[in-house]
Amino acid sequence: MKSRVHSDEVKFAALQKLKERGVSIRDIAEIVYEMQSPYNKGLTLELCDESVEKVLSKREVLHALLVGIALDTVADTGRLSEPLQSIVQSDEGLFGCDETLALGSVLGYGSIAVTTFGYLDKDKVGIIKRLDTKIGKGVHTSLDDLVASIAASASSRIAHRMRDEEEAQAANDQAAAAAEPEGNVG
Repeated sequence: MKSRVHSDEVKFAALQKLKERGVSIRDIAEIVYEMQSPYNKGLTLELCDESVEKVLSKREVLHALLVGIALDTVADTGRLSEPLQSIVQSDEGLFGCDETLALGSVLGYGSIAVTTFGYLDKDKVGIIKRLDTKIGKGVHTSLDDLVASIAASASSRIAHRMRDEEEAQAANDQAAAAAEPEGNVG
């Protein structure tokens, strides 16, 4: 019986597969920045990189990446059975399994992630467009949707984090105001 695969090994493999397919953390972070910068004036690409890296620490996301990229890679070689080979290779619009896999990894990040994923799936922002339009070589039927799901999840993390920071600041301000001595009333 094979022992469990350590999370570090899974993460390394998934990140390596992303790199082999021409996708970097920064590529995804640029999408996150585009999605969240209108709502967060202090947002930096470094914070977006950090959020993407956190999303890429979740096993469910890593597993979805490995499965989706494996399907795309096998389709690259023409070794899927028909009609699946033709469906995946052409990224047939009614296939839907690629979106279902990606959507499953988004669900843990709430409604902001779900709606952002839908937007990215439709509008194909940043590297998602390059992957979807097959500029370059390789089948990316699953990968474009998985990148959208990672960007959507990272965007949701930032939105929630921003709200948490605003609420913490408001509480600190309120506590500081309550602690100030009242002026001399004479």
